[in-house]
Amino acid sequence: MTDAASQTAPLGFVEWFRMGDHAHAETAIAMMRAAGVRRLRTQFSWAEYHMEGAEAWYDWLMPKLGDAFDLMPCFHYTPPSLSRTGRSSGAPHRLRDFADFVDLILTRHGRHFEAVELWNEPNNLLDWDWRADPDHCLYSDMMIDAAHWVRARGFPVVLGGPSPFDPIWLDLMGQRGLLALVDAVGVHGFPGTWDSEAGAWQGWEAQLASARDILDRYNPKAGLWITEAGYSTWAHDEMEQVRQYLAAHDAPADRLYWYAWRDIADEIAVQEGHWFDARHYHMGAVDAANRPKLLARLLTEGGAARARHVAALAAPSLRRTWARPVVITGGCGFIGTNLAESFLAEGEEVLLLDNLCRPGVEQNLEWLRDTYGPRAAVHVADIRHPRCAPAGLEEARAVFHLAAQTAVTTSLAHPSGDFEVNARGTVNLLEAVRATGRRIPVIYASTNKVYGDLEDVALDHLAEGYLPADPALRARGIGEDRPLDFHTPYGCSKGVAEQYVLDYARSYGMQSAVLRMSCIYGPHQFGTEDQGWVAHFLLRALAGAPITLFGDGDQVRDILHVSDAVAAYRATLDRIDAISGRAFNLGGGPENAVSLNRLLAEIGRLQGVAPEITHDRTRTGDQRYFVADTRALTEATGWQPVTGWKDGVASLRDWLARHRLPQTPDIRTRRKVSA
Repeated sequence: MTDAASQTAPLGFVEWFRMGDHAHAETAIAMMRAAGVRRLRTQFSWAEYHMEGAEAWYDWLMPKLGDAFDLMPCFHYTPPSLSRTGRSSGAPHRLRDFADFVDLILTRHGRHFEAVELWNEPNNLLDWDWRADPDHCLYSDMMIDAAHWVRARGFPVVLGGPSPFDPIWLDLMGQRGLLALVDAVGVHGFPGTWDSEAGAWQGWEAQLASARDILDRYNPKAGLWITEAGYSTWAHDEMEQVRQYLAAHDAPADRLYWYAWRDIADEIAVQEGHWFDARHYHMGAVDAANRPKLLARLLTEGGAARARHVAALAAPSLRRTWARPVVITGGCGFIGTNLAESFLAEGEEVLLLDNLCRPGVEQNLEWLRDTYGPRAAVHVADIRHPRCAPAGLEEARAVFHLAAQTAVTTSLAHPSGDFEVNARGTVNLLEAVRATGRRIPVIYASTNKVYGDLEDVALDHLAEGYLPADPALRARGIGEDRPLDFHTPYGCSKGVAEQYVLDYARSYGMQSAVLRMSCIYGPHQFGTEDQGWVAHFLLRALAGAPITLFGDGDQVRDILHVSDAVAAYRATLDRIDAISGRAFNLGGGPENAVSLNRLLAEIGRLQGVAPEITHDRTRTGDQRYFVADTRALTEATGWQPVTGWKDGVASLRDWLARHRLPQTPDIRTRRKVSA
């Protein structure tokens, strides 16, 4: 496409729907529409149509899809009972039966179709058994009949393309007269997934130019479409999926259908067999649980233009070869951004390792790059991949490991994914550091959840919230001498990870330390109901939206401003020679302990309007009380917090109002807080 055309072309996707899966269809339609998808290519299986319930399924599905998208069905698969080979990949005994079937479906559902694609990947044995049709005579005769009738019914005809692309086959279809009957030819390509850049894949331009040359000989008016292109994120490289999407989007084709919207669920067998190849299961823009990957999120936020902008931000930048960078994993996240800024402001070089998958973090990256230029270098990678280490790690002067899955609720819903990020990802990073052969300090961000739910701590329910009945414990908080007691998958994965970090100091002489964090808040935070609750409360209050409390709201936490957290991380690095192999609590301590209800009252005072509050049941693993005893960290490094919680919350409110809600609604008509 031309640059102008590529910016305005409707987004097209491919999505296959399993018969009877109404829930997936409804969800996919809503999500694709929200992402700006307007064209859809989907299957219409001749073989499946002979199954019980198929007519009712397609009667339900086709109107749904046709109302939402410009719909192109791909007709394929012979009913085994009609096939010459007894399989769906065989030619029918009577070739014209395929045309008759297509004609039948056009009569029943044609009002929902924009165009009609005939067959899919004719050089794929699982789609078309060319061993029983070596010269493709049966194929071309069958397709000529079908194409004739589709055109007679007034529909554009699209010829499905082989994958990998085969110009000899396409030329043969021209010699047989089939190309003269089509309005477009579909080309498939999966660079980096099925097609090797070093082998078969020569780029979209070369592949499309070859197809165009053949079309110009037999049917110059025919369009050239990419009817299937995709990239599997089986290795967790979601940014590469974005880049490959943009490459296909910018290719000189008349339109693009990207494969696919959703990952294939683990329990579903693909054509080759159940889990024959992991790549099949990760082709989607969202995962099997409908959680958006980076591509889906960026398309939803602003289409191809948004994806292009973030891909440019994430491009590798030239580093000063003599510099010894500070490496921060999760460096575009909330704490990572603040920590990076502290070093960048002093003229140091920082290397940010981030997969950019958390919504909003690209805004932090953009701010760092705009403010500090190429000294804020970025390496887009996922720590779940064993080769996640950025170039330049061997020169690093320190590694701050902040990348993590951070929500208890997410860990309960997806424990395996939580383990892969927090536990396996940490081991991957430690091994990458160990492989450098240098004693690069590694400072790990752990959590107070490693102490469990603290149910054995006797609490008094006071006006200030839940506080320890033991006056000494109330005065100092929970210390590092508290036995570890991992609760919830999140507590387990973070606890396992921190123990690996500490053991690498014992087993391999690595310089490492752990900070078990309480609730950190401050600028550049994207607060949600599951994580970053101080910012979440403020954002909801600023928007005049109700706030849900899980439990009675008298849970007590010590909250710490991010500027104090940054100071603690840097103090730990400064003293790493003396404190390597130790874990410390990091939080606001008793001086910054506050109940959720008290915090909300303070937010109401700042707003001049009481937040609207609803209550839900207490969540699994939620502590009624946690206040960190930070005396050990103070004694070891001299660190102590300097920002009081009221001042910190007020400053975060002002920052959020300026940067997250530039048009703050007027909510002063709500009930005033009593004096």
